[in-house]
Amino acid sequence: MKCSNSSNSLSLPDLEFEYDPTLTNEDLKPTAASERTFSGFEIASLWVGLVVGVPSYYLAGSLVDLGMAWWQGIATVVAANMILLVPLVLTGHAGTRYGISFPVLVRSSFGIHGAHIPTLLRALVGCGWYGIESWIGGEAIFLLLPKSMKEASLSQPLPWLGTSPLEFACFLVFWAAQLGFVWSGIDGIRKLEKYSAPILVALTSCLLIWSCVRAGGIGHMLSLSSKLSASEFWSVFFPSLTANISFWATVAINIPDFTRYAKSQKDQIIGQIGLPIFMGAFTFVGLAVTSSTKVIFGQVISDPIQLLGQIGGLTTRIIAIFGISLAIITTNIAANVVAPANALVNLSPKWFTFRRGALLTALLGIAFQPWRLLQSSESFVYTWLVGYSALLGPIAGIVLADYYIIQKTNLNVNDLYSKSPYGAYRYSGGFNVAAILALVIGVLPVVPGFLQKIGIATSVPNTFVVIYNNAWFISFFSAGFFYLVLSNLRGKPGKSAARDPLLPTAK
Repeated sequence: MKCSNSSNSLSLPDLEFEYDPTLTNEDLKPTAASERTFSGFEIASLWVGLVVGVPSYYLAGSLVDLGMAWWQGIATVVAANMILLVPLVLTGHAGTRYGISFPVLVRSSFGIHGAHIPTLLRALVGCGWYGIESWIGGEAIFLLLPKSMKEASLSQPLPWLGTSPLEFACFLVFWAAQLGFVWSGIDGIRKLEKYSAPILVALTSCLLIWSCVRAGGIGHMLSLSSKLSASEFWSVFFPSLTANISFWATVAINIPDFTRYAKSQKDQIIGQIGLPIFMGAFTFVGLAVTSSTKVIFGQVISDPIQLLGQIGGLTTRIIAIFGISLAIITTNIAANVVAPANALVNLSPKWFTFRRGALLTALLGIAFQPWRLLQSSESFVYTWLVGYSALLGPIAGIVLADYYIIQKTNLNVNDLYSKSPYGAYRYSGGFNVAAILALVIGVLPVVPGFLQKIGIATSVPNTFVVIYNNAWFISFFSAGFFYLVLSNLRGKPGKSAARDPLLPTAK
């Protein structure tokens, strides 16, 4: 490995090597020892900030609406997140060991140029969610406005816009407010999540206590029994399990963006094992509060934003809306900004920085027109979640198969930043055809079921319906399997793929 002191050198704790300037910048470089500041507690705080949010709250009530008993809904959520915990920890290992982000890690499996395919797919999903979360935050601001403003002409929907000018303005205010936190970079996000976590836990506890006191306990929730027969339950369970896995499948593939800042492997593992607990606990709160609204208000209010509009006086409403806004911001920034921003940096390191990538992510969030997306029924959320899992599942399967079976966790970090024709990850002009074909193979079986779900195909064989309902599992394992087969047919990588013997890594 050639050392260099030039401006075009990649700095690691005790080592410098040359890199191709078109493949990196300050945001893509491996993290140095001084940047490894995330403790297990801070990673756990990150997950608390991600979990406590409006979409997680919606998921809880949705399962009961589908006919599940309250305990079946909680069990489904916990089971899904225990399954997802495995790829989370396994993928996070590479980030901590090598200090590399998700866009750099996928260069190993997809090639130095082919990596744009999975990163941009992940970015598009993140941009869509950024717009949805920002719109929900704008609704919270709209609730605080005086009644006279909400009844004015500016509150009337414009057909060409799809919403009212006032609601759109509230959306833009919330949209812009989040950029202030993003602008301070990953360390600012770390501090936001760290200090927000206890506030969110306290406010969530207050909401639960309020609902229990007003409704006279949680007996109403406990009385929610299953409306499904045994066969009906299983037909609902598997797509619900897939939808819940898909919920955090986005973060599961780009988790190295965060674990690259972990102090050690122990910290990244300890920080992540709380996910099933956090999701189970927040699901319990969501179900308890939603069921209590029937007793308190005489009707079920599953939308937390609408519920806030019914709670107490102005002061109480301000505190409640502050809490839900904080919950939205902590979820949105960590889950939906970091990955798209890093994907854009990877696309053009010379032009994009993390800040520029985050700004473009936010702008694309507007282009998705989330107010139109949320006009659909709740089933759209499941179509959205299960549908995009068919894109993210194959990526996770390919990355894990490559890292643990093909590479045996040994990466040549120098070659991850090199366009040398002899580089381990050069493949065919920078593209690994095996990974791209495996991705297509993983997605194709899910397409018929998806087309039927959105109404384009009137009917498809039941086999494709079953495949679609288990989209993440089918695409994950099929893509990973075919990637291994195709990689073995291509032949094993040469010696240059072995890990740099002098490279310092986190154990």
